[in-house]
Amino acid sequence: MISPFKFIQGVKNEAFRVSWPTGKETLTGSVMVVLLAVVAAIFFLILDQILKFLLNFALNINF
Repeated sequence: MISPFKFIQGVKNEAFRVSWPTGKETLTGSVMVVLLAVVAAIFFLILDQILKFLLNFALNINF
């Protein structure tokens, strides 16, 4: 079993090894996520409208 002191020391060493993203990388990633969410929302809006039109068309057919 590992002592709490050695565990905390290991965690500290690993924290220093982490390569944190730069501010520019963080901003770029955030912008990409927002743009992808907007594109997905527009895609599903258009798909929903098409399916709604087709369903209304199919339900209003008189035989």
